[in-house]
Amino acid sequence: MDRRQFIQLTGMGAGSLLLPSLPAFSRTVAPEALLEPGLDVSVKKRLADAALNAAKSKGATYADVRIGRYLNQFVITREDKVENLINTESFGVGVRVIADGCWGFAAIVDARSETDMAKAAEKAVSIAKANATLMKTPVQLAPQKGFGEVSWKAPIKTNAFEVPIKEKADLLLTANSAALKNGANFVNSQLFLVNEQKYFASTDGTYADQDIHRIWPTFTVTAIDPKTGKFETRQALSAPMGMSYDYLQANPTDKITGITTRYNMGYDILEDITAAAKQAKQKLSAKSVEAGKYDLVLDPSHTWLTIHESVGHPLELDRVLGYEANFAGTSFATLDKWESKNFQYGSKLVNFFADKTQPNSLGAVGWDDEGVETQRWDLVKDGILVNYQAIRDQVHIIGETHSQGCCYADSWSSVQFQRMANVSLAAGKTPLSVAEMIKDVEKGVYIIGDGSFSIDQQRYNFQFGGQLFYEIKNGQIVGMLKDVAYQSNTREFWNSCVAVCDQRDFRLGGAFFDGKGQPMQSNAVSHGSTTARFKGVNVINTARKI
Repeated sequence: MDRRQFIQLTGMGAGSLLLPSLPAFSRTVAPEALLEPGLDVSVKKRLADAALNAAKSKGATYADVRIGRYLNQFVITREDKVENLINTESFGVGVRVIADGCWGFAAIVDARSETDMAKAAEKAVSIAKANATLMKTPVQLAPQKGFGEVSWKAPIKTNAFEVPIKEKADLLLTANSAALKNGANFVNSQLFLVNEQKYFASTDGTYADQDIHRIWPTFTVTAIDPKTGKFETRQALSAPMGMSYDYLQANPTDKITGITTRYNMGYDILEDITAAAKQAKQKLSAKSVEAGKYDLVLDPSHTWLTIHESVGHPLELDRVLGYEANFAGTSFATLDKWESKNFQYGSKLVNFFADKTQPNSLGAVGWDDEGVETQRWDLVKDGILVNYQAIRDQVHIIGETHSQGCCYADSWSSVQFQRMANVSLAAGKTPLSVAEMIKDVEKGVYIIGDGSFSIDQQRYNFQFGGQLFYEIKNGQIVGMLKDVAYQSNTREFWNSCVAVCDQRDFRLGGAFFDGKGQPMQSNAVSHGSTTARFKGVNVINTARKI
């Protein structure tokens, strides 16, 4: 391989990191195709019944069908240019069955006839029966009532696919221009849009038609010191949301401590990118942190990632059981800790809950991919580990009789499995503002935005960075810091939580594409919190010494 080929290939690899993974068998379409209505619900029901009946006739004791249409639009810009426009559609059917006590799955692309559906179902049954010859323990599926014909639709005001691409591109280019005018040397911005049209049917008697929307406006600005050649960046503080274009049209909420903007149900990209350009430039001359013990005041735009990695993933029951070890391993939160009923996951102020019903969250739906109605449940209560995230063929292991509704597949062509729900840190019950919290800190660091991180194979020891860092002395913010990361372990960290702001400060963050499994599937999940304070955490200096 010559140098030019190497640069081309590595450039393609770096570019791909910016894009969410597309559903299997995605095809490029014209933008107007994203507005076509798709199959009528009556047609979907007829096709689903053909598969369910074929599966039962071949000996399946249970069957479910997912008819999925997945639409994606990505607008990608850099400085004054539109670099890429991507419009894709993926349509097909996945059929999952239990036969002879074992799972079987088959999928077919672009299936539109009852014959196609029956063939897929028959294939799934034959795979299940073949798998059963190697089975040690039959599948134990929790009972689930049928809901009949039901539907759920994201409560959007403006479908982003109806907004002309030129308007979206102009918004990003205007944002880029604002960054360049305010100190940025380079800027790239992206708008990721997703619409999942999912139809589920099962032999339990549920026929659920769902219309799901997601949006993620994001950017990275870079400021360079012309004398030294050193550079600093600041990424967007936007949260990916289970909304559509109304996220960019709604008004952001109030300011926090005069440092940044609180984006919750609405996001002003122009305001954020203008602040980002100035802050990236400020970081060039910011004081490098002195390593040591600090109290940390963590903004929800940062905390979501710490929750995701140290709470969301380790409390997935398949990781706890060792069934799943891809993407940073299994879990330290083993069943014996839950069974003890006194495992102190965090301080008494720490309450984590899973919730698939949170409005505007990435994970909000009406029914999961097993036909289970979504719900909210506690994971950690007053600091004590009380539950996990589990699905229909797992819940008997933790003594429950009903699934928690967290089984999903990223495409009609993928088999559904246990995925993370929206996992959030509950707000404090005592009124407490961010400013009041900071007044009680003698020596601390205020961290805003998520950054690089690492975590071990049991989701225990970790290190997290961020986007913006401010030094706190004697209850006052005294200036910007850089080169900050903190190290701890999951239990020590959450037990160091000494204050949590009240519900007025609650905000969602999240992962637009969260990888799990082998073959890998991508999921979208939100994590909410209010600003929280952690006492005596080890802070390191990440500056590279040359």
